[in-house]
Amino acid sequence: MHPAPSVIVFTVLSGLGFGYLAWLGIGLPSVTGWSAFFAFLVAFALAVGGLLASTFHLGNPQRALKAFTQWRTSWLSREGWLSVLALCVMAVYGFAAVFFDTLLVPVGYLGTVLSVATVFATSMIYAQLATVPRWNHWLTPAHLLSLALAGGAVLAGQVIAALVLLAVAGGLQVLYWVLGDRRFGERGHTIETATGLGDRGSVRLFEPPHTGTNYLLKEMVYVVGRKHAQKLRVIAFLMNCLFPILILAVLPAGIVTIGLAALVYLAGTFASRWLFFAEAEHVVGLYYGKR
Repeated sequence: MHPAPSVIVFTVLSGLGFGYLAWLGIGLPSVTGWSAFFAFLVAFALAVGGLLASTFHLGNPQRALKAFTQWRTSWLSREGWLSVLALCVMAVYGFAAVFFDTLLVPVGYLGTVLSVATVFATSMIYAQLATVPRWNHWLTPAHLLSLALAGGAVLAGQVIAALVLLAVAGGLQVLYWVLGDRRFGERGHTIETATGLGDRGSVRLFEPPHTGTNYLLKEMVYVVGRKHAQKLRVIAFLMNCLFPILILAVLPAGIVTIGLAALVYLAGTFASRWLFFAEAEHVVGLYYGKR
């Protein structure tokens, strides 16, 4: 799949934002007044900023509202509804915390559930696609949820939880890469199965289906060099797992340490998410001899 910048920004920032809101909803940290104001400002900026970035990938952004009508069958629509509900509920919780120094515990818990559900719905947009074997696996939602909750724990200053979740996210990341590399072959997708001509022998591409480019080639066929991918995997693992763990474990607790760990985590997650899209092979690539 072609790694579109708008979708990368969307999934990374919204995941981190809703992950942070999930921690705030259960009172970790338990903030009120100005502390709550700045905490919710960061969380909402990340979540809303990510959601707005996603509209830049739409052919007709003005039709984005129509996505809300397909909630029965579309995970994209469910994500839209869940994100709006989560933001509204957490807005009520945050308003009470900032202006009335009151934590509405049931409202916060509901907001946490909705925030986690939003990240899950985002992950299912990709996990449901049988045409992309690497994504069509339970590890996709586990991978995205673990990164969101780990990043949220870092921003929330929950050091112990962050250390554990960063380690879990790193392990799931490696497992996602290892098993993902096998997924296409395990599904048995070949140019013979794609064309339905396998019963006649080996099939090879005589010439491209057309002379110019098209939407399929632009969005769904992308080839990343193996050496390039391996370097990015190392960078992603170090920066969204190992380095944040070292920063939180070694440096003295405080806002500077949290900020540094969050920035390093964010850089690593961008590298990881670029690979998430770049390495996801769509079966349509078989028609173009890209496998």
